[in-house]
Amino acid sequence: MRSFLTSFLSLVSMFMVSGQNPLVTTDSLAQKQWVDLKYKGMTLEQKIGQLFMVSIESRQSKAATDGVKDLIARHQIGGVIFSRGGPVRQAQLCNEYQSVSKLPLLIAMDAEWGLSMRLDSTYAFPWNMTLGAISDNSVVEKVGKQIGKHANRLGVHINFAPDIDINTNPKNPIIGNRSFGENRENVAEKGIAFMKGMESVGVLSSGKHFPGHGDTAVDSHHALPFLNFSKERLDSLELYPFRQLIKNGLSSVMVAHLEVPALELKKGLPSSLSEQIISGVLKDKMGFEGLVFTDALNMKGATEYGTNGEVELAAFIAGNDILLMPENVAQAKEKLLKAYKTGRITEKRLATSVKKILMAKYKVGLQNYKPIKIENLYEDLNSLEDDLIYEEAIEEAITVLKNNFDILGIKNLQNKKIAYVKFGDAPNDDFVQTLKKYASVTQVNGSDIGTLKKKLSDYNLIIIGHHKSNDSPWKSYNFSNKELSWLQEISNLRSSNLVLCVFAKPYALSKISTFQNIDAVVMSYQNSAIAQKKTAELLFGAVGSSGTIPVSTNSEFPIGTGIRLKSMKRLGYTHPERVGMSSKKLAEVDRLVQDGLDSLMFPGAQVLVSRKGKVVYSKSFGKPTYDSKDSISNESIYDLASLTKILATLPMVMKMEEEGKIALNDTFEQLEPRYTDTEIKNVTVLKALSHYGRLPAWIPFYINTLDENKKPSKLLYRTEPTVGFTNKVSDNLYIIDSYKDSIYDRIGRQDLKSNRYRYSDVPYYVMKKYIEDTYSERLDVLSDNFLYARLGANYTGFNPLDRFAKNQIVPSEEDTYYRYQTVQGYVHDMGAAMQGGVGGHAGLFSNANDIAKIMQMYLQQGYYGGTQFFNFRTVEKFNKCYFCDKNVRRGVGFDKPQLQNSGPTCGCVSRKSFGHSGFTGTYTWADPEEEIVYVFLSNRTYPSASNRLLVKSGLRTRIQQAIYDSILN
Repeated sequence: MRSFLTSFLSLVSMFMVSGQNPLVTTDSLAQKQWVDLKYKGMTLEQKIGQLFMVSIESRQSKAATDGVKDLIARHQIGGVIFSRGGPVRQAQLCNEYQSVSKLPLLIAMDAEWGLSMRLDSTYAFPWNMTLGAISDNSVVEKVGKQIGKHANRLGVHINFAPDIDINTNPKNPIIGNRSFGENRENVAEKGIAFMKGMESVGVLSSGKHFPGHGDTAVDSHHALPFLNFSKERLDSLELYPFRQLIKNGLSSVMVAHLEVPALELKKGLPSSLSEQIISGVLKDKMGFEGLVFTDALNMKGATEYGTNGEVELAAFIAGNDILLMPENVAQAKEKLLKAYKTGRITEKRLATSVKKILMAKYKVGLQNYKPIKIENLYEDLNSLEDDLIYEEAIEEAITVLKNNFDILGIKNLQNKKIAYVKFGDAPNDDFVQTLKKYASVTQVNGSDIGTLKKKLSDYNLIIIGHHKSNDSPWKSYNFSNKELSWLQEISNLRSSNLVLCVFAKPYALSKISTFQNIDAVVMSYQNSAIAQKKTAELLFGAVGSSGTIPVSTNSEFPIGTGIRLKSMKRLGYTHPERVGMSSKKLAEVDRLVQDGLDSLMFPGAQVLVSRKGKVVYSKSFGKPTYDSKDSISNESIYDLASLTKILATLPMVMKMEEEGKIALNDTFEQLEPRYTDTEIKNVTVLKALSHYGRLPAWIPFYINTLDENKKPSKLLYRTEPTVGFTNKVSDNLYIIDSYKDSIYDRIGRQDLKSNRYRYSDVPYYVMKKYIEDTYSERLDVLSDNFLYARLGANYTGFNPLDRFAKNQIVPSEEDTYYRYQTVQGYVHDMGAAMQGGVGGHAGLFSNANDIAKIMQMYLQQGYYGGTQFFNFRTVEKFNKCYFCDKNVRRGVGFDKPQLQNSGPTCGCVSRKSFGHSGFTGTYTWADPEEEIVYVFLSNRTYPSASNRLLVKSGLRTRIQQAIYDSILN
């Protein structure tokens, strides 16, 4: 027992120079027993075999992969590093290799930004330079952990990451984006976070490239870089991150092929073969006791030093534990055997490395080896969780470097005419499409700078996106000379503001001679789809910014530059899980809508869901008509019917109430003097908009304008506009202008109904007239100027044919009773049509995304995008049920949840929630408690308004239930 304890303490002490050895596990006694048992059972050749880690690509020929299999069987090598190929092929090959190895193999990969660094069909996480811009290191830890999960799933035990080189040389050809930056503290902090993330899921980390590859202009794959720095400089800069990671449990270090005369006296000797650097500096002075790897020994930085196993022998004698990617295993093994037998390699030296390798194998669980499961491998390596982490990292990294005049986030959209110009040779679609979700943005092109400048002179805000390849961190990133020239020419257009967004390595900025006339600069680091989307969101204030640039690019933007911006509470776009919802459960909405299509409830639909200010579901289904060849898109525009009440008329009434131009206790007589001697004169605004004014549901004004054949009377209508007939009802149909007065006179002759509660369109005729008389302007102009233009709701408005192509507008009915034509681009409601398409109760057209903006503004108590449209007290006043005690659920204009069993909602919403539905098959609802906005648009009235399947099915509220069921916890 005493002998065993002495042996155990000796082993532990060997790894305790600077604290707990990173390879020692929590069950250290069991680990020690396993290591001793395996070591004692090995022959000398097997022990030496453990020192080698050979390379293979799963995409290589069978002859090549069988060659490695033969090496494993004959030489019992210790590990394999996988490179190019695919995940399933690699998993199958790895299982095959493990099956022929007497001792489980240690499997490694170079997967700095994820398995996609080497493998197809796998996930690419942000590059280190991007992560270096993040202020919150816990986000970097999440990335490291997720990369570790992927490695673990693929049977990879050690990832040669993180790269903790300090990239102080912008011309570095091999590191660059692989570095966290040029600040030693930032590199160390990010490296520690990344390392902890990987290690937390059982994957060994590896700090590289020791003693520091960041300040080189030579790629060690092709030659031996020369670091001519003093010991003091190396100690204070290059070695700093290694020292910090070692203190925090770094499992391994990879030694680079570098010539460092300050640390190695022998001229031309690579650091990977230097005993002074590895044993002297790394192990003795820095106290590192984990695994030491050479960099690949087939690189030119090493191979020029010797052949036939000489390099491998020198590397081992220098202090390396694992000889990575040797050129010839058999020759190298023979050299090491001979050195052992002649005493150049002692048993103690061999045992030190082999036992460390065995400890590492135990730590990663190889004492209980299990083959890799192939089933669901692709899905596990490309998960929703990956997207969530990537998105969060990009949001945290994007850096605002300049923001003159506080131009970001972009405000006062009603005054902006925005152009986008593309630079670079990589895709930009996601950036442009997301920009257009916030404002009207036009992509402007020109074959020469003169033409381009002429076109751009019509715009007052220009956004330039510099898009370079996102395929790898080594791709070209610079502006072309032509682009640099054009940038300066465009910046001289002082009639417009200029925003530059760079989707490339930060060093691209160093080529720009002056930023004097560039008003805002945003560094996005990468050109991924998510980076493009999030940059567009940042420009418009949907997300804030907290990133700081991790390298120096020029004197204007030194390292650490970064302007913090707060969110302006515009809608953003994300995954459900980021706001506490389940994607899988939310997919029930797809099924429900498809049921609606299959049951012929409607030809097509749009559905949008947002929570906590983020759109998490936005899809379009079906077609504009059952016979259409086209499909509904998110840009398709629907007739909103009665949603007009809360999206057009009510905002103006609320505005007037704030301005003292109307009060809830005002009567119809006060609003419209012609009603002085009528029965409706004492109906108040409050009662009317709460549908408690005893008014009729609707008045079919159009019927009295038909002739005996039930066709539009030729006395009242014309087929083209003429004097006195300018109100357009539909194609080739104009009603006499004076009929508007007839409508209001008819309302005045209306008797009040006996029952108190009756949903009614009639108050909105009165509200519309009062609004227009008060402001001496039409409702469509007023609502656009006050709300839609300022919100960036560019798809929203009355009479959409004035601004959009007909095929973008969804038809609402085949009218066989009034207009006798397809109603498309004209309001379906007859009363609104008779008012030239602008009714207080109907006439508004929009898409789901724009409606969500308005509802989100209400949800945020009148605030959106930097503008306070209403005082929060006003929103509360109108979103209140004043007659609940009379069993009337309605608010002032807003519909409210049912008071009893059935009603307009699923019954799962809060009492504070509000919304409305529309005759054409539309619906929107907002819930302040859950911060949910839900929009459903359809044309259930096509081809006939008699189709009530949607209404009878309760589909819209069943979808609402599915939305609430998707809330996690």
